[in-house]
Amino acid sequence: MTAARPRALEGGARGPAGNVPEGYDPHAFEPFAVTVDLAVFTVRGGALHALLIRRGQEPYAGAWALPGGFVLPRESAELAARRELAEETGLPDDIVAGLHLEQLRTYSEPDRDPRMRVVSVAYTALVPDLPEPRGGGDAAHAEWIASDTYGQLAFDHADILADARERVGAKLEYTCLATSFCPPEFTLGELRQVYETVWGTALDRPNFRRKVLATPGFVEQVAGASRLTGGRGKPAALYRAGPATALHPPLLRPEGRQT
Repeated sequence: MTAARPRALEGGARGPAGNVPEGYDPHAFEPFAVTVDLAVFTVRGGALHALLIRRGQEPYAGAWALPGGFVLPRESAELAARRELAEETGLPDDIVAGLHLEQLRTYSEPDRDPRMRVVSVAYTALVPDLPEPRGGGDAAHAEWIASDTYGQLAFDHADILADARERVGAKLEYTCLATSFCPPEFTLGELRQVYETVWGTALDRPNFRRKVLATPGFVEQVAGASRLTGGRGKPAALYRAGPATALHPPLLRPEGRQT
């Protein structure tokens, strides 16, 4: 969330000509600001990383925070999310425009921002292969930070990140997104590591293998290809992503061991 001057909502439902209905007082309600926050994750070096910015202004100057900022008067929340992500992280406009952002939830506790009443619409995404970010706008710095090392965050951003991690964990249960974080040809062990990284739990290898191979269109074996994976065992078979986009049946997390 940037430290730009908040832009209060103007009360009043305006029609096509911008007319306020007769007898309606747009000043009868206390103004508040609307912001967006983005919880963007990726898998790097076998660890889940979140895209964070170092705040350059008060409040919470110097603290890690999620990219985000205030929604402009003539701007939708999603457009504001993409604009702020580009401004604060320096990611190229074409990459930001192509990201699939999923609306997470709305955060509206009255005292979540010390400046004024601020309601935030949070978005989340789990994405592969984004370039290194750089700070911009009101962000002094931007970086991919391992999810267990970022420490205390500004505002209620730790809560937003926790909610977002649960959402992306669920996304792996029902979609084929995990294959996006593997090489073009991968072993089932490499695919399993993506799930273990995002879910934060070890999975039973034979059970994982059985479920993956029993899910139609999830993966396809590369004929005649294998890779040594260490140890004394035989080379592991290689697979590529299959044509499916959704998992039927879903690949559910072990009961009682969710992140």
